[in-house]
Amino acid sequence: MRRGLLSMLLLLVGTELAVASAHGSQWPTLPKTGFIAGRPATQQDVADGNAVFSAEKDGVVIGKPLPVQIPQFALWDDGKGHRIPVIVVQAESANGFEIFGLRDASGKDLACTRAELVLLGQTHS
Repeated sequence: MRRGLLSMLLLLVGTELAVASAHGSQWPTLPKTGFIAGRPATQQDVADGNAVFSAEKDGVVIGKPLPVQIPQFALWDDGKGHRIPVIVVQAESANGFEIFGLRDASGKDLACTRAELVLLGQTHS
């Protein structure tokens, strides 16, 4: 339900909302590139693999960057009782929601709201 509402509010460009297929505890590596910080993502950022989504309305970027350290480790609640290790590669507010772009250990991208996420910072232990 949350994902359906999120989809109605945002134009998610270039990537599919993915659920990690393996629920292992392997942590992805914190990247040195391939993320967006301090500004909203554009469709070009998504196409270049640096963002998961672009929050747009009528072709205009409406996202605002959140004051969150990017990149950082997090645990994503998949809604099935699993906490999946992910990297936060993007954090924006749009239409009253805080939306996060994530990447799992297999490289799959997904987007979620803050309620689905536990931020851990740049160390996961």
